[in-house]
Amino acid sequence: MSRLIVVSNRVPAPDRPPQGGLAVALLAALRERGGVWMGWSGNSSGEEDPGPLALREDGAITWALTDLSGRDLSEYYQGLANSVLWPVCHYRLDLADYSRRDAAGYFRVNRLFAERLAPLIRPDDLIWIHDYHLIPLASELRKIGLRNRIGFFMHIPWPAPDVFLTLPVGEELLRSMTAYDLLGFQTVPDVENFGLCLRRSGIAQPVAGADGLYDAAGRRFRAEHFPISIDVESFARTAQNAVRNAAMRKLRDSLEGRALIVGVDRLDYTKGLPQRISAYGRFLGAHPDWTGRVTYLQVTPQTREGVAEYDALRREVAELAGNINGRFGHLDWAPVRYVNRAFAQQTLAGVCRMARAALVTPMRDGMNLVAKEYVAAQDPEDPGVLILSRFAGAAAELGEGALLVNPYDEETIANAIARAVSMPLEERRERHALMAEILRHYDVFDWSADYLDRLENGSAAQGPERSEESSPEAAPAP
Repeated sequence: MSRLIVVSNRVPAPDRPPQGGLAVALLAALRERGGVWMGWSGNSSGEEDPGPLALREDGAITWALTDLSGRDLSEYYQGLANSVLWPVCHYRLDLADYSRRDAAGYFRVNRLFAERLAPLIRPDDLIWIHDYHLIPLASELRKIGLRNRIGFFMHIPWPAPDVFLTLPVGEELLRSMTAYDLLGFQTVPDVENFGLCLRRSGIAQPVAGADGLYDAAGRRFRAEHFPISIDVESFARTAQNAVRNAAMRKLRDSLEGRALIVGVDRLDYTKGLPQRISAYGRFLGAHPDWTGRVTYLQVTPQTREGVAEYDALRREVAELAGNINGRFGHLDWAPVRYVNRAFAQQTLAGVCRMARAALVTPMRDGMNLVAKEYVAAQDPEDPGVLILSRFAGAAAELGEGALLVNPYDEETIANAIARAVSMPLEERRERHALMAEILRHYDVFDWSADYLDRLENGSAAQGPERSEESSPEAAPAP
């Protein structure tokens, strides 16, 4: 079995328990195969060039961490990655702030990663590169002379060609992606959009009779969908245990029998927070019989302080929550509880299990694992209802059990809230059973094994049926 080399922008702390299913699954694969996890240390070297790689051995795993200079962070991370690729891939061209300097910095840092990684790689190692920060990394490794099998996974959406090709470096990025052997995306529409970009730009063409195979001037590579998931059993156990702890008992007492609606999101303009909170206000206005009988808890950690768009969003969301509390609240009841900080996974799992409904309504999302965590957290005998954006990748798998909504249509969301809090137990059980079966069939460990088997052997292990049907995310955002 080949060693595994994982490369990502950020790396979980080697001396702390991994947070989230992705880190757990990748660490499990690394422990089984042995190998290296390389990425940014989270530290800046300021005006100095980054020092040498910091290497740390932990059994079969080598952690390889690099600092980045202040210039690197400004141009590569805050620049092209997060001020251009992130908004463009989420269909927010109006927020993209492109500069040639940032583009040059983005490719420069990818070369730095390649130069630092190459000496650690053995000829038969498998290399798995993650996400939009490191799109050109395989091309840089090929230039150095590496011939290993290299895979890439895109965790965020891949947009339609009319969106992606507005990027001045769009074709250069596409050309660099032909250096991979396997390109993984979250959904079938993401794969289709990527293929359209390749064909529209003339960079590669599909190979006749070979689904997912492309040819770029004689070099062949595959593009397929691998919907990421969570550690279902672990999250379900955590949720079941969490509801017994003191914090959850205190929350339950504070609700005084009211139905709990929960939303858990990073503070980001892709998450549809203003529309969601406004929709909840519409629900209260249209259904006065629910006054005092329901509480909406929105947990929204702020991740990018000092960035104008995010600071403005934080103020807008706080004002909307305050306005709803002012219009509908009583002395003994606040309709909205808005919390602008992070909580431990155990606490969030317990909150999810207690909630009668979850609002997961991003304007666009590659997958959205909160949706899957909510389903996993439920008591099958008395489950809650998932209200899910049709533009989240999770809608392709959970659409039959969730209440799908258009996140741009506040009235539709308000109606879904009313239906969710009033839904009979039998229907809630049926809907939850459909979604829970999907999660059990394909968890994050299946996702990892499926991808790595496909990368190493060119065959799928036990993944979901690779249907060519389009999911709800295929529709462009209004």
